[in-house]
Amino acid sequence: MPGFWTVITALAVLLLAVFLLLPILNVFAISFFDAKTGDFGVSNYIQVLTRRYYTTALWNTIIIGALGMLGACLIGIPLAFCTSRYRIRGRAVIATFAVLVLCAPPFIGAYAWIMLFGSNGAVTNILKSIGIDMPTIYGIPGIVLVFSLKFFPYIYLMTENALNTINKSYEDAAENLGCTAFQRFMKVTLPLVFPAVSTGAIICFVLSIADFGTPAILGRGVRTLSTIAYSQYTSEMAGTPTMAVTISMLMIAISMAALLLQRRILAKRRYASALTNRPVKQSLTGSKSLLVHGFCYAVVFLAMLPSLTVVYTSFLATSGPVFTGGFGLGSYERVLHNSPTAIANSFMFAFGAVVLIAIVSGLLSFIVVRKDNVVAGSLDLLLMVPYLIPGVVMAIGYVATFRNPPFDITGTALIIILIVFIRRLPYGVRSTTSILRQIKPSIEEAAVNLGASPAKTFTSITVPLMTPGLIIGSLMSFITAINELSSTLILYTSRTITMPVLIYIQVIDGEFGTAAALSTLLLLSTGICVFAVFRMSESKESAFV
Repeated sequence: MPGFWTVITALAVLLLAVFLLLPILNVFAISFFDAKTGDFGVSNYIQVLTRRYYTTALWNTIIIGALGMLGACLIGIPLAFCTSRYRIRGRAVIATFAVLVLCAPPFIGAYAWIMLFGSNGAVTNILKSIGIDMPTIYGIPGIVLVFSLKFFPYIYLMTENALNTINKSYEDAAENLGCTAFQRFMKVTLPLVFPAVSTGAIICFVLSIADFGTPAILGRGVRTLSTIAYSQYTSEMAGTPTMAVTISMLMIAISMAALLLQRRILAKRRYASALTNRPVKQSLTGSKSLLVHGFCYAVVFLAMLPSLTVVYTSFLATSGPVFTGGFGLGSYERVLHNSPTAIANSFMFAFGAVVLIAIVSGLLSFIVVRKDNVVAGSLDLLLMVPYLIPGVVMAIGYVATFRNPPFDITGTALIIILIVFIRRLPYGVRSTTSILRQIKPSIEEAAVNLGASPAKTFTSITVPLMTPGLIIGSLMSFITAINELSSTLILYTSRTITMPVLIYIQVIDGEFGTAAALSTLLLLSTGICVFAVFRMSESKESAFV
């Protein structure tokens, strides 16, 4: 009779095969069939790589991804250097705001920037009144700005952690050899923390090319692969979405190529150093202190500006979609009266997904950490896939996989819960594995030697010990689950609509008041979870990395 962990491992493989690999393989297979003739071949890929409509979107996607990544680096690296090398007053507030920016949905930022710098934005109108005409937020520059200010915390948090642990002797040696501060940073410090910087940069790039809401709201004619994948899917709903899935596979290929390029670069050099003689933070005075503090505060203020704008806008008085001046709670009244289904669905779907994540991540983490075999290693690698697969791609794969009897669950709450579960599962697993690695296996071995079964040992000994990791992983999963847009936008119906989908629809329709009220509710939910993680995690903001 197979043992407890043999059965659990088999079930884990089956679960990931059905809900992760099968949808992706279906998408891959569909991309090789011609929608009109049904012939097998590469005609779809030839069309995507040769037609101007698609190639323009491809180049836009790569340019936006690269510039968004570069912008995040230009903000995140200097901020990390300042907070790791100097005593910054309010450094905890800066880190907290950075995490809040990271957890807020990016399409809310896009909507807020429209309120400020759109054609009829508040700042745009103020500048017009004094005779200054400036470009609006629409187009590639606006999208890149939003991505830079949205994703820089990945760079900041990872780089700061790396800067705090490098050996200061290398920097001292460079200074003694006559290097200027800038030369020392570029030739010594930055190469030492390159693994952390490059990891954050890859995350920024992948998220930028996968994001749907921001280019859809700010694009104004700028097509990206994510937006045309969605438009192609909606236009092909009567038949097989061959072009939509072909575009989706191209997005996956770009993400994988970026990851492989990073690993190839890292493999060429060694970056390890002794964790001794760590840098000591310096106190600043005079103009240098003013400059450094001003830069740090300005970055987090600009990054938080969209969220602050959304909250402020939600309390403005409106008459229908028009702001009338003054303040009021009319937007919240309309939201609670007209949108209770979307609010309830968002919390119910996120909670349902998180329950599944907590259970499965606990079991998967034990297999990955405790079982030294090929299957465990393969499961660990497989859990990287949801990081690289855009939500639009997964959603199309789920429709292709689960739209035929007896597994037809399209249009139901179950399909949304399952896709959110599989996309956010890595958050729970990573959080739980990190704490499980700190638990000595001898504790579990002692329980087994005393006659406890593997199942009893796990539930009575291991689970209580790794509960903090499970809770933090669940909270992180909830933060990202309740803000999910790209996949739910394809899968939702009138009965399963969620807050992010409704916000997107209202922004497109010009209903900014109710969109702001719903966005504020989302931000409040996110903020509560962030606060809970900060209270429970010893490493504070590093828990989010």
